[in-house]
Parts: sequence; C-alpha cells; structure tokens
Amino acid sequence: MDATSTEPTADRPVIPDGYGLPTTAKGQLAWSDVEPRLVDSLHYWLTSVRPDGTPHSVPRWGVWLDGRFWYDGAPTTRHTRNVERNPAVTLTLESGTEVVIVEGESTATRADADDLGKRLSEAFLKYKASGYSPGPDSWSGEDGGGLRVITPHRAMAWFAFPTDCTRFTF
Repeated sequence: MDATSTEPTADRPVIPDGYGLPTTAKGQLAWSDVEPRLVDSLHYWLTSVRPDGTPHSVPRWGVWLDGRFWYDGAPTTRHTRNVERNPAVTLTLESGTEVVIVEGESTATRADADDLGKRLSEAFLKYKASGYSPGPDSWSGEDGGGLRVITPHRAMAWFAFPTDCTRFTF
C-alpha cells in the first residue's frame, strides 16, 4: 500500500457453521502476508458481469501497486465492455489452496509518464521475458492507453483453511 493508504481492517468472514472457522482473531492473516502474493503473481483471474447478469472470467496480466491492481486492454474486449457498464469485479490468483480474492471496482484511468507511468512500467517488467514491457508513456495519452485500475473494497485470503481464513475491508 502507498503512503496515503491505510492497512485494511482484518476480521473473520461469515461462513456457514460446519467449516471449522475459528471464532477468535487468533491465526488470522496479516495484510503483509497477503499483499506480496498480489505483487509477485504473474497470472490473475478477473471476473466481471455481462449485461445479462452472468459472470465473465478471463486471465489477465497486471500489477499490484499502491494498494490497487493496474491492467490494460482494448476497449473492445468483453471484460472492458462489461466494466464500463458495471464496474464491479472480482480478482483472484491462480492457487486454490493459497487463496487471495479481491472484490472491487474497475475504472478507466491514465498515468503520466514521469511518475505513475514510470512506476507501472517498472512493475510490468515482470512480463518482459514474455515479450510485454510497456514504457512509462504507454498510459499517458488521452485515452490512457486502455489502462484500468481496480480499487479494492474487500478481500478474503487463506493459506491453511479454515484456521487462517481472513476477510479484509478497505
């Protein structure tokens, strides 16, 4: 998280009885245990909502920077058209055992090359071996080069379910 952000609040999610979820805070994850997985991941799953209300999931490349998820894409893609109508999204990592689920809103944005654009470009270097390495000015045009940002509202994570199952509220 950046200097202007605060740590999200951690508590236990509401899960039906029978799953063995602890009733105390003992064993909950700290955000400092979860956020590095968002930063280090190469592959994310983004789920948006189609106009008819059905879900649409797609794998995405992107970067977690300043407590938000940044990604880009053409305005003609299904997920971009979806979030233009309904910005509600879910972002997940690949693992089904070390789980991180982020719920939030996706909005179009832009990044000036001299600050955010430079930092985004540096963060996207993790994809350089795959042939994708946008420069600092990639997102500074009038349309932002298709840049979008997901601002989280809540997240859930667990690495040893159910003992460490934790909900984070931003």
